[in-house]
Amino acid sequence: MKRIITILALLALSSIANASPAKIGVLAPIGQDEKDVIRWTENVAGAEGKSEMFRNTNTIVIFDDMNSMIMALRAGQIDRFAAGMYTAEYITARNKDFNLIDNKHNAILGLSLALREEDKAKMLAINLAINDMKADGTLERLIRDNIIELGDNDPVAVDMPKIEGAETMKVAVTGDIPPMDCILSDGRPAGFNTAFLAELSRRTGRNIELVSLSAGARQTAISSGRVDAVFWTRNAYNLKRELLPYPLDKMAGVVISEPYLFESRGAVEMEK
Repeated sequence: MKRIITILALLALSSIANASPAKIGVLAPIGQDEKDVIRWTENVAGAEGKSEMFRNTNTIVIFDDMNSMIMALRAGQIDRFAAGMYTAEYITARNKDFNLIDNKHNAILGLSLALREEDKAKMLAINLAINDMKADGTLERLIRDNIIELGDNDPVAVDMPKIEGAETMKVAVTGDIPPMDCILSDGRPAGFNTAFLAELSRRTGRNIELVSLSAGARQTAISSGRVDAVFWTRNAYNLKRELLPYPLDKMAGVVISEPYLFESRGAVEMEK
């Protein structure tokens, strides 16, 4: 029996190894190109304990925004695109011609805020607020109401508090990873991003101004001073939520906050 199981396992691995390379769409990471993304995939596969047969031989195609990537999938220009599971579930629920792929990855993504390195003092206050939101259950509630239990409802835009005389922090939002970060048809940022940042504003005593731009413009926006913070940057963690040394978004001259959200990794393809 053991011999039969071993042969079947080897045949399964062989079919995976010999599968035709695919074109995989990826939302623009900060500071990494196609080769870097392939290297990241290989590193994470190694951390997950997968053999060389699972290493990435696919072609990576980077897109500056989610809409372009969705159109490329429909046009047959890519075979599927990678996304966090929350985003993949949101998109497939609203596009019946799409299919959700869950590869049961062991490494997960943690989402954090990025500020310029000279703003370390601001980051201390932000981290304190994030940890307090975790401790008192506020963050769990925001995730539940704006992501997990959203269902077929449209994301809601939450207005930012107006704090008289307080400093204003400009935060880049993209609309490219719904329902965490999305833009309504009237151009207003909505979803978890506005709920989370409104609470962060109240807890840090800073006004927050939302600046809409594409995922591919985040690095230039923060390095040029157009924005003070980027709403989401992605790092890899194991299932114990311990940081792995393989950031998906990678840039110099910034400080990264405590993660405010963890999600598994998935993908989207056309319904077969």
